[in-house]
Amino acid sequence: MHIDRPRSADSGADYFRERHRRVAAITIAFASDSDRVELYAARHEVYAVELGQHPPNSAGSLSDPLDNYNVYIKATVADRIVGFVSVTPPGRKYSVDKYFTREDFPFSFDATLYEVRLLTVLPSHRHRAVAGLLMYAALRWIESQGGSRIVAIGRQEVLSLYRKAGLRSLGRKVKSGAVTYELLTATVSEIRQQAEHLQHYLHWLESHAQWRLDIPFQHRPACSHGGAFFDAIGNDFRHLERSREIISADVLDAWFPPSPLVISAVGEHLAFLLRTSPPTDCAGLIEAIARTRNIPADCVVPAAGSSELIFLAFREWLTHKSRVLILDPSYGEYFHVTERIVGCRVVTPQA
Repeated sequence: MHIDRPRSADSGADYFRERHRRVAAITIAFASDSDRVELYAARHEVYAVELGQHPPNSAGSLSDPLDNYNVYIKATVADRIVGFVSVTPPGRKYSVDKYFTREDFPFSFDATLYEVRLLTVLPSHRHRAVAGLLMYAALRWIESQGGSRIVAIGRQEVLSLYRKAGLRSLGRKVKSGAVTYELLTATVSEIRQQAEHLQHYLHWLESHAQWRLDIPFQHRPACSHGGAFFDAIGNDFRHLERSREIISADVLDAWFPPSPLVISAVGEHLAFLLRTSPPTDCAGLIEAIARTRNIPADCVVPAAGSSELIFLAFREWLTHKSRVLILDPSYGEYFHVTERIVGCRVVTPQA
């Protein structure tokens, strides 16, 4: 990877305004086969002409056999590639195999090991937003694939960036042409923990990105709907007497007892109600709500709780092109449905 640090002469307000303007439209997406020509030309320009890792060639293109199965993630501005990163999936050779034997590594090369390579930013866009977005995108894709460990070789001049991401040195160096690399590794969980400590930075990255990967920007745990109080009572309903000792605070159950008239009516017809299915169209309920609230019956939509309404409504109101702002912490279904069901781009306010 190759980036520049801002010069001291650029440290004023004009520099930061210009930097914000330049990174405001960075699109992160998977590279297509048609992008490969531009990617290989950029690799030649940086790693052959600029850095001297490889000798320049007349074709002005640089690639290797790993490109047959590597996944490229690209950063574009105005439809021009300004940076990229390549990820080698498990099961085949890695680029580190060219420099080290597998006995040199203090971990196994199993089906969950991924290599991050060729983290590159072109000269006109060498600032932290592009590099950070590409590195984070590689992490998110590896997470989505079930990867457990990452290995990489980082150029010595920018090792601080790799370390900030959570990678650590294995104390092994290798020289390729005029470039010296250092061997790095970390588990995915270690890198995720590091990312959790950099939430403000991630919010900043997200605010400057047009995220076009088919995985959400934010890593969120599985949607939790609540109802954990039944773990204490018993999911088999055999100890309902414990309900008198448990306070339900994780779902929106009624906090007041039902009307005595309801209890009386249910009790009178309990045998019938227990063996009979309720009306599927809820017509009587809709009519009662419309009459009581003095609203048209067409404005009433019955559902099995607000979660069902969220699933029904959000898929009608939103598309994968929608950009959604959600306050966090919030109702878990908001994130779940917008990100994982509809595929919206979800953003949260900066911490």
